[in-house]
Amino acid sequence: MGKSSFLFLVSAITIIVFMCSISPAFGLKKVSKTPYLGAIVIDANTGKVVLEDHADAKGYPASMIKLMNLLIILDGVKAQHISLDDPVVVSARVSRMGGSQVYLKEKEVFPVEELIYAMMVQSANDAALALAVHYTGSMEVFVDLMNKKAKKIGMTDTVFHSVHGLPPSGSSKPDVTTARDMAKLSRELLNYPETLKYTSTKVREFRPDIPEPFIMRTHNHLLKDFEGCDGLKTGYFHAAGFSISATAQKKDVRAIVVVLGSTSSKERDKHARLFLSQGLMEILINPPAQVAEEKEPDPADVEAVEPVQEIEYVRIPKTTFRVALILNAAIIIFLFAALFLKRSKGNRIR
Repeated sequence: MGKSSFLFLVSAITIIVFMCSISPAFGLKKVSKTPYLGAIVIDANTGKVVLEDHADAKGYPASMIKLMNLLIILDGVKAQHISLDDPVVVSARVSRMGGSQVYLKEKEVFPVEELIYAMMVQSANDAALALAVHYTGSMEVFVDLMNKKAKKIGMTDTVFHSVHGLPPSGSSKPDVTTARDMAKLSRELLNYPETLKYTSTKVREFRPDIPEPFIMRTHNHLLKDFEGCDGLKTGYFHAAGFSISATAQKKDVRAIVVVLGSTSSKERDKHARLFLSQGLMEILINPPAQVAEEKEPDPADVEAVEPVQEIEYVRIPKTTFRVALILNAAIIIFLFAALFLKRSKGNRIR
Protein backbone atom coordinates (compact mmCIF):
# COMPACT_ATOMS: atom_id res chain seq x y z
CA MET A 1 0.00 0.00 0.00
CA GLY A 2 1.38 3.39 -1.05
CA LYS A 3 1.80 6.35 1.22
CA SER A 4 -1.17 8.22 -0.26
CA SER A 5 -3.41 5.14 0.06
CA PHE A 6 -2.38 4.73 3.67
CA LEU A 7 -3.24 8.36 4.39
CA PHE A 8 -6.65 7.91 2.76
CA LEU A 9 -7.35 4.89 4.94
CA VAL A 10 -6.27 6.66 8.14
CA SER A 11 -8.45 9.67 7.28
CA ALA A 12 -11.45 7.44 6.66
CA ILE A 13 -11.02 5.63 9.97
CA THR A 14 -10.57 8.93 11.84
CA ILE A 15 -13.79 10.37 10.41
CA ILE A 16 -15.73 7.21 11.21
CA VAL A 17 -14.45 7.13 14.79
CA PHE A 18 -15.34 10.81 15.23
CA MET A 19 -18.86 10.26 13.92
CA CYS A 20 -19.37 7.29 16.19
CA SER A 21 -18.32 9.37 19.17
CA ILE A 22 -20.90 12.07 18.48
CA SER A 23 -23.49 12.22 21.26
CA PRO A 24 -27.23 12.66 20.77
CA ALA A 25 -26.75 15.69 23.05
CA PHE A 26 -25.74 17.54 19.88
CA GLY A 27 -29.52 17.78 19.39
CA LEU A 28 -29.83 20.06 22.42
CA LYS A 29 -31.76 23.16 21.42
CA LYS A 30 -29.65 26.32 21.26
CA VAL A 31 -31.14 28.92 23.59
CA SER A 32 -28.60 31.75 23.43
CA LYS A 33 -29.77 35.05 21.97
CA THR A 34 -28.45 38.47 21.04
CA PRO A 35 -27.73 40.31 23.27
CA TYR A 36 -28.74 37.65 25.85
CA LEU A 37 -31.52 35.28 26.88
CA GLY A 38 -32.18 36.97 30.22
CA ALA A 39 -30.55 39.36 32.67
CA ILE A 40 -31.06 40.75 36.17
CA VAL A 41 -29.36 42.99 38.75
CA ILE A 42 -30.14 42.75 42.45
CA ASP A 43 -29.03 44.50 45.62
CA ALA A 44 -26.83 41.90 47.32
CA ASN A 45 -27.72 43.18 50.79
CA THR A 46 -31.51 43.17 50.45
CA GLY A 47 -32.21 40.94 47.45
CA LYS A 48 -34.25 43.72 45.88
CA VAL A 49 -34.40 43.63 42.07
CA VAL A 50 -32.82 46.76 40.63
CA LEU A 51 -33.02 45.93 36.92
CA GLU A 52 -34.34 42.96 34.98
CA ASP A 53 -34.97 41.88 31.42
CA HIS A 54 -36.57 38.49 30.75
CA ALA A 55 -35.09 37.31 34.04
CA ASP A 56 -37.34 34.22 34.08
CA ALA A 57 -36.38 32.92 30.64
CA LYS A 58 -35.06 29.38 31.03
CA GLY A 59 -31.58 28.53 29.85
CA TYR A 60 -28.63 26.29 30.65
CA PRO A 61 -26.28 27.42 33.44
CA ALA A 62 -23.25 25.53 32.08
CA SER A 63 -20.32 26.05 34.48
CA MET A 64 -22.20 28.60 36.58
CA ILE A 65 -23.64 25.46 38.16
CA LYS A 66 -20.42 25.26 40.17
CA LEU A 67 -21.69 28.11 42.35
CA MET A 68 -24.15 25.58 43.79
CA ASN A 69 -21.33 23.05 44.25
CA LEU A 70 -19.46 25.66 46.27
CA LEU A 71 -22.51 26.48 48.37
CA ILE A 72 -23.07 22.81 49.23
CA ILE A 73 -19.40 22.36 50.19
CA LEU A 74 -19.34 25.51 52.34
CA ASP A 75 -22.56 24.42 54.03
CA GLY A 76 -20.83 21.12 54.78
CA VAL A 77 -17.78 22.86 56.21
CA LYS A 78 -19.98 25.01 58.43
CA ALA A 79 -21.83 21.92 59.68
CA GLN A 80 -18.45 20.19 60.21
CA HIS A 81 -19.39 17.37 57.83
CA ILE A 82 -16.30 18.13 55.81
CA SER A 83 -13.07 20.07 56.35
CA LEU A 84 -11.11 22.27 53.96
CA ASP A 85 -8.04 20.20 54.89
CA ASP A 86 -9.65 16.82 54.15
CA PRO A 87 -7.59 14.76 51.69
CA VAL A 88 -9.50 13.91 48.52
CA VAL A 89 -8.33 10.80 46.65
CA VAL A 90 -8.92 11.01 42.89
CA SER A 91 -10.91 8.08 41.50
CA ALA A 92 -10.62 6.52 38.05
CA ARG A 93 -13.97 8.04 37.05
CA VAL A 94 -12.82 11.51 38.05
CA SER A 95 -9.57 11.13 36.10
CA ARG A 96 -11.60 10.49 32.93
CA MET A 97 -13.66 13.67 33.25
CA GLY A 98 -13.69 15.87 30.14
CA GLY A 99 -14.09 19.55 29.36
CA SER A 100 -12.28 22.21 31.37
CA GLN A 101 -10.06 20.47 33.92
CA VAL A 102 -6.82 20.39 35.87
CA TYR A 103 -6.07 16.86 34.63
CA LEU A 104 -6.43 14.99 37.89
CA LYS A 105 -4.80 11.57 37.85
CA GLU A 106 -6.13 8.45 39.51
CA LYS A 107 -4.93 8.08 43.12
CA GLU A 108 -3.63 11.66 43.34
CA VAL A 109 -4.52 13.33 46.63
CA PHE A 110 -5.44 16.97 47.18
CA PRO A 111 -7.00 18.91 50.07
CA VAL A 112 -10.61 20.03 49.64
CA GLU A 113 -9.65 23.70 49.49
CA GLU A 114 -7.18 23.17 46.64
CA LEU A 115 -9.90 21.49 44.60
CA ILE A 116 -12.28 24.37 45.40
CA TYR A 117 -9.78 26.77 43.85
CA ALA A 118 -9.50 24.48 40.81
CA MET A 119 -13.28 24.35 40.48
CA MET A 120 -13.81 28.12 40.80
CA VAL A 121 -10.73 29.53 39.03
CA GLN A 122 -10.12 26.99 36.25
CA SER A 123 -13.76 25.82 36.24
CA ALA A 124 -12.36 22.31 36.46
CA ASN A 125 -15.00 19.64 35.91
CA ASP A 126 -12.76 16.93 37.34
CA ALA A 127 -12.32 18.92 40.56
CA ALA A 128 -16.09 19.45 40.82
CA LEU A 129 -16.75 15.73 40.46
CA ALA A 130 -13.96 14.83 42.90
CA LEU A 131 -15.44 17.12 45.57
CA ALA A 132 -18.96 15.79 45.02
CA VAL A 133 -17.90 12.16 45.29
CA HIS A 134 -15.70 12.85 48.31
CA TYR A 135 -18.50 14.62 50.19
CA THR A 136 -21.46 12.35 49.46
CA GLY A 137 -20.01 9.18 47.95
CA SER A 138 -21.62 9.66 44.54
CA MET A 139 -22.47 12.33 42.00
CA GLU A 140 -26.15 11.37 42.12
CA VAL A 141 -26.45 11.98 45.86
CA PHE A 142 -24.66 15.32 45.52
CA VAL A 143 -27.01 16.38 42.71
CA ASP A 144 -29.94 15.55 44.99
CA LEU A 145 -28.46 17.88 47.62
CA MET A 146 -28.09 20.58 44.98
CA ASN A 147 -31.76 20.37 44.01
CA LYS A 148 -32.91 20.38 47.63
CA LYS A 149 -30.81 23.47 48.33
CA ALA A 150 -32.14 25.17 45.20
CA LYS A 151 -35.70 24.58 46.36
CA LYS A 152 -34.88 25.82 49.87
CA ILE A 153 -33.51 29.18 48.67
CA GLY A 154 -36.34 29.79 46.22
CA MET A 155 -34.79 28.75 42.91
CA THR A 156 -38.20 27.71 41.59
CA ASP A 157 -37.23 27.41 37.91
CA THR A 158 -34.01 25.45 38.37
CA VAL A 159 -33.31 21.74 38.01
CA PHE A 160 -29.83 20.23 38.27
CA HIS A 161 -28.80 16.94 36.69
CA SER A 162 -25.00 17.23 36.92
CA VAL A 163 -22.24 18.67 39.08
CA HIS A 164 -20.27 20.18 36.19
CA GLY A 165 -22.79 21.81 33.83
CA LEU A 166 -21.62 20.06 30.67
CA PRO A 167 -24.20 19.35 27.95
CA PRO A 168 -26.02 16.06 28.56
CA SER A 169 -25.11 12.79 26.91
CA GLY A 170 -27.08 9.62 26.33
CA SER A 171 -30.42 9.69 28.14
CA SER A 172 -29.45 12.40 30.66
CA LYS A 173 -31.16 15.78 30.74
CA PRO A 174 -29.68 19.30 30.74
CA ASP A 175 -29.35 21.49 33.80
CA VAL A 176 -31.90 24.32 33.59
CA THR A 177 -32.05 27.68 35.35
CA THR A 178 -32.93 31.36 34.96
CA ALA A 179 -31.10 34.62 35.53
CA ARG A 180 -33.32 35.31 38.55
CA ASP A 181 -32.53 31.96 40.15
CA MET A 182 -28.79 32.34 39.60
CA ALA A 183 -28.95 35.75 41.28
CA LYS A 184 -30.63 34.12 44.30
CA LEU A 185 -27.88 31.48 44.41
CA SER A 186 -25.14 34.10 44.14
CA ARG A 187 -26.65 36.16 46.97
CA GLU A 188 -26.90 33.06 49.17
CA LEU A 189 -23.22 32.29 48.55
CA LEU A 190 -22.21 35.77 49.72
CA ASN A 191 -23.33 34.78 53.23
CA TYR A 192 -19.96 33.01 53.28
CA PRO A 193 -17.17 35.66 53.18
CA GLU A 194 -14.68 33.05 51.95
CA THR A 195 -16.67 32.78 48.71
CA LEU A 196 -15.03 35.96 47.43
CA LYS A 197 -11.58 34.59 48.29
CA TYR A 198 -12.12 31.83 45.74
CA THR A 199 -14.08 33.75 43.11
CA SER A 200 -11.79 36.81 43.06
CA THR A 201 -8.65 34.79 42.32
CA LYS A 202 -7.40 35.63 38.82
CA VAL A 203 -4.37 33.31 38.54
CA ARG A 204 -3.22 30.43 40.72
CA GLU A 205 -0.80 27.53 40.43
CA PHE A 206 -2.12 23.98 40.72
CA ARG A 207 0.39 21.35 41.86
CA PRO A 208 2.76 24.19 42.90
CA ASP A 209 5.42 21.77 44.16
CA ILE A 210 6.27 20.28 40.77
CA PRO A 211 8.80 21.87 38.35
CA GLU A 212 6.08 23.05 35.95
CA PRO A 213 2.82 23.72 37.85
CA PHE A 214 -0.47 23.96 35.99
CA ILE A 215 -1.41 27.65 35.77
CA MET A 216 -5.12 28.24 36.40
CA ARG A 217 -6.64 31.43 34.98
CA THR A 218 -10.08 32.84 35.60
CA HIS A 219 -12.60 33.18 32.78
CA ASN A 220 -14.22 36.17 34.50
CA HIS A 221 -12.85 39.19 32.61
CA LEU A 222 -14.68 41.64 34.89
CA LEU A 223 -12.22 40.81 37.67
CA LYS A 224 -9.54 42.51 35.60
CA ASP A 225 -11.33 45.58 34.28
CA PHE A 226 -14.33 46.38 36.50
CA GLU A 227 -13.42 48.22 39.69
CA GLY A 228 -14.72 46.48 42.79
CA CYS A 229 -15.58 43.20 41.04
CA ASP A 230 -14.61 40.17 43.14
CA GLY A 231 -16.70 37.32 41.72
CA LEU A 232 -18.37 35.13 40.81
CA LYS A 233 -18.51 32.62 37.87
CA THR A 234 -18.89 32.28 34.12
CA GLY A 235 -20.38 29.46 32.07
CA TYR A 236 -20.39 28.34 28.44
CA PHE A 237 -21.17 25.55 26.04
CA HIS A 238 -22.48 25.92 22.51
CA ALA A 239 -26.21 25.45 23.05
CA ALA A 240 -26.16 27.42 26.32
CA GLY A 241 -24.25 30.42 25.05
CA PHE A 242 -22.07 32.62 27.26
CA SER A 243 -23.28 33.42 30.78
CA ILE A 244 -21.96 35.14 33.88
CA SER A 245 -22.90 35.84 37.46
CA ALA A 246 -20.79 38.75 38.71
CA THR A 247 -20.71 40.90 41.83
CA ALA A 248 -19.02 44.17 42.71
CA GLN A 249 -18.89 46.51 45.68
CA LYS A 250 -18.80 50.31 45.60
CA LYS A 251 -18.49 52.21 48.87
CA ASP A 252 -20.81 50.30 51.21
CA VAL A 253 -23.18 48.78 48.64
CA ARG A 254 -22.91 45.60 46.59
CA ALA A 255 -24.75 44.49 43.45
CA ILE A 256 -25.08 41.13 41.72
CA VAL A 257 -25.65 40.83 37.97
CA VAL A 258 -26.53 37.74 35.99
CA VAL A 259 -26.44 37.69 32.20
CA LEU A 260 -27.68 34.37 30.83
CA GLY A 261 -27.27 33.00 27.32
CA SER A 262 -25.39 35.58 25.24
CA THR A 263 -24.15 34.62 21.79
CA SER A 264 -20.60 35.79 22.53
CA SER A 265 -18.39 36.45 25.54
CA LYS A 266 -17.87 40.00 24.32
CA GLU A 267 -21.63 40.66 24.28
CA ARG A 268 -22.05 39.02 27.68
CA ASP A 269 -19.27 41.02 29.32
CA LYS A 270 -20.40 44.31 27.77
CA HIS A 271 -23.89 44.00 29.22
CA ALA A 272 -22.64 42.65 32.55
CA ARG A 273 -20.46 45.75 32.97
CA LEU A 274 -23.28 48.06 31.92
CA PHE A 275 -25.87 46.49 34.22
CA LEU A 276 -23.45 46.26 37.14
CA SER A 277 -22.60 49.96 36.79
CA GLN A 278 -26.27 50.93 36.57
CA GLY A 279 -27.16 48.69 39.49
CA LEU A 280 -24.49 50.07 41.80
CA MET A 281 -25.44 53.65 40.91
CA GLU A 282 -29.13 52.97 41.50
CA ILE A 283 -28.45 51.44 44.93
CA LEU A 284 -26.18 54.34 45.90
CA ILE A 285 -28.76 56.93 44.84
CA ASN A 286 -31.67 55.09 46.42
CA PRO A 287 -30.26 53.13 49.38
CA PRO A 288 -32.66 50.66 51.04
CA ALA A 289 -33.03 52.81 54.19
CA GLN A 290 -34.47 55.66 52.13
CA VAL A 291 -36.89 53.56 50.12
CA ALA A 292 -40.51 54.12 51.14
CA GLU A 293 -42.55 51.15 52.30
CA GLU A 294 -43.76 49.18 49.32
CA LYS A 295 -47.45 49.23 48.53
CA GLU A 296 -49.59 47.04 46.36
CA PRO A 297 -49.25 48.20 42.74
CA ASP A 298 -52.20 49.48 40.81
CA PRO A 299 -53.18 46.73 38.33
CA ALA A 300 -53.38 49.39 35.61
CA ASP A 301 -49.69 50.22 36.14
CA VAL A 302 -48.47 46.63 35.98
CA GLU A 303 -46.77 45.83 32.68
CA ALA A 304 -47.85 42.62 31.05
CA VAL A 305 -45.17 39.93 31.23
CA GLU A 306 -44.67 37.32 28.56
CA PRO A 307 -45.15 33.78 29.90
CA VAL A 308 -41.91 31.87 30.43
CA GLN A 309 -41.30 29.46 27.59
CA GLU A 310 -40.32 25.94 28.53
CA ILE A 311 -37.03 24.80 27.04
CA GLU A 312 -37.33 22.22 24.30
CA TYR A 313 -34.48 19.97 23.40
CA VAL A 314 -34.28 17.35 20.72
CA ARG A 315 -33.87 13.69 21.66
CA ILE A 316 -32.69 11.49 18.83
CA PRO A 317 -33.91 7.86 19.21
CA LYS A 318 -30.95 5.55 19.71
CA THR A 319 -32.00 3.23 16.87
CA THR A 320 -32.30 6.13 14.42
CA PHE A 321 -28.99 7.54 15.59
CA ARG A 322 -27.19 4.22 15.12
CA VAL A 323 -28.69 3.66 11.66
CA ALA A 324 -27.61 7.17 10.63
CA LEU A 325 -24.07 6.51 11.85
CA ILE A 326 -23.86 3.21 9.97
CA LEU A 327 -25.17 4.77 6.75
CA ASN A 328 -22.76 7.71 6.99
CA ALA A 329 -19.86 5.38 7.74
CA ALA A 330 -20.77 3.19 4.75
CA ILE A 331 -20.96 6.21 2.45
CA ILE A 332 -17.57 7.48 3.62
CA ILE A 333 -15.95 4.06 3.16
CA PHE A 334 -17.49 3.78 -0.32
CA LEU A 335 -16.22 7.24 -1.33
CA PHE A 336 -12.72 6.55 -0.06
CA ALA A 337 -12.70 3.13 -1.77
CA ALA A 338 -13.81 4.70 -5.06
CA LEU A 339 -11.14 7.38 -4.75
CA PHE A 340 -8.52 4.76 -3.95
CA LEU A 341 -9.48 2.64 -6.99
CA LYS A 342 -9.44 5.70 -9.23
CA ARG A 343 -5.98 6.69 -8.03
CA SER A 344 -4.74 3.09 -8.41
CA LYS A 345 -6.10 2.96 -11.97
CA GLY A 346 -4.47 6.26 -12.77
CA ASN A 347 -1.13 4.99 -11.50
CA ARG A 348 -1.36 1.87 -13.70
CA ILE A 349 -2.11 3.96 -16.80
CA ARG A 350 1.02 6.04 -16.17
